[in-house]
Amino acid sequence: MHWYAIYTKPKNEDPVASRLQDRGIAVLNPKLKSKKYKRNKLIEVIEPLFPCYLFANFDKDKYAHLITYTRGVRYIVGKDKPIVVQDEIIQTIRENMEDGNIIIIPPQQFEKGDRVLIKNGHFKDFHGIFERETKGHERVLILLEALHYRVEIDSYFLSKT
Repeated sequence: MHWYAIYTKPKNEDPVASRLQDRGIAVLNPKLKSKKYKRNKLIEVIEPLFPCYLFANFDKDKYAHLITYTRGVRYIVGKDKPIVVQDEIIQTIRENMEDGNIIIIPPQQFEKGDRVLIKNGHFKDFHGIFERETKGHERVLILLEALHYRVEIDSYFLSKT
């Protein structure tokens, strides 16, 4: 038995994973937890780490046909000659997971005086100067260069320039 990548129809990773698990096939469907603005509100979202892909551990001679014709599956990567995903890759993904298939990417660490770029939100594409963290490690206070105005923002939306 080896690990294989399965290409699914869009937004079908979870249903396909469930169908395969119901058939006794081990599945790895890693997720990414992040924050995004939606309708002017900051929300936490959980999305597939690899959209339209998941990994399954199976005997290709016994299960390839069943998996190929599972509802929501487009194909096994490699089609007629499925490509084996190395165990080291699966292990690396698993080592970076927390809380049951949720990967959390910690915010970047900044120091006072760092020049930053806002990547998302109301002030997208504005540059600023990092001043300090507020309310833990997720919120920070920066000085917007263009407006000479201090603003508190989620650190997930910043990158060093």
